[in-house]
Amino acid sequence: MSILVCHDYFAIRGGGERLALDLANGLGADLFYGYRTEASYEPGEFPARSSAISCNLMRLPRGIRTVALAHRFSRRQGEVAGYAARIFSGVAAPFAAPPKSVPGRNILYCHTPPRFLYDLESHYLSTLDPVRRLGLRMVGPAFRKRYEDVVGRMHVLVANSENVRRRISTYLGRDSIVVYPPVDTAGFTWGEPQGYYLSTGRLAPLKRVGDIVDAFLRMPGKRLVVASGGEDEAALRARAAGAANISFTGWTSEAQLRALVAGAIATIYVPVEEDFGMSAVESMAAGKPVIGVAEGGLLETVVHGEVGLLVPPGFTPDDLVAAVEQLDAGRARRMRAACEARAQLFTRERFLAAMRELAG
Repeated sequence: MSILVCHDYFAIRGGGERLALDLANGLGADLFYGYRTEASYEPGEFPARSSAISCNLMRLPRGIRTVALAHRFSRRQGEVAGYAARIFSGVAAPFAAPPKSVPGRNILYCHTPPRFLYDLESHYLSTLDPVRRLGLRMVGPAFRKRYEDVVGRMHVLVANSENVRRRISTYLGRDSIVVYPPVDTAGFTWGEPQGYYLSTGRLAPLKRVGDIVDAFLRMPGKRLVVASGGEDEAALRARAAGAANISFTGWTSEAQLRALVAGAIATIYVPVEEDFGMSAVESMAAGKPVIGVAEGGLLETVVHGEVGLLVPPGFTPDDLVAAVEQLDAGRARRMRAACEARAQLFTRERFLAAMRELAG
């Protein structure tokens, strides 16, 4: 049986990108995607039968890029239809799905209905300059209609969490099956704590890393390592300038990230209504507890008081200060066994078994 995985693009070493690679490699599938940048996974991690649409698209502004990429994918329906099972991941890739009447199965692995069109539309509008804001107001409704039409071609919708399953029901009016994303639990291992707390969230407003930085500015005796990059990097580095207890690594390699997680006392991950949050599970796989936020997918992974601490949704930097002080090295060490056991609920093997069954 022939299987195809279609994913939007590979721009960074993110969870969605990792999932698409695990899916294609684990199922022996072909991989079709928009483009890849050098900041993402190495070519050797891609299956042998992989192909990209166009490298030129990455130069376009983000909103225009999504629309252009969706159009490019829609033109590939003919070749995609030749596969018995077609698994789509992302916002633009599903536009390659052929009609339901075509033999085979269209399966959408939905990380979330596109948030710039639904629950976070007002947030995204507030971040744009007047010209781009007007463009989204004009194009958004039409693109949303097209996206919903594409979702209608799917035989099966898969949500990456109960949190996303609720969003799919609310915004798309469809039921879905929950299959948690794959986490390389064997690749993250415990190491002796080296006296620092670790933030791995992308440096973007919705990840709220600024609040973490502000908390550690109030705790000069506690060390924070920020192991990521993003559009807010320069501003956050400037905010932490002069604070000897806060350091930034920028984007790291996979090996460097695993070493940093292994050496941490605990990780801190407090995004806005995160879809699922693989970073929290990676931390637990290494036996490291998580300081998270009681909203979104973290409610499904982090058990408060057992494998970490959850601050309230409307938290302040002071709440993070209190959580860090409560979760010292001794308490974190005592949570190790519970963390490692909890992470086993989200293994790559469980993910692939479930997706293999859906692919038929």
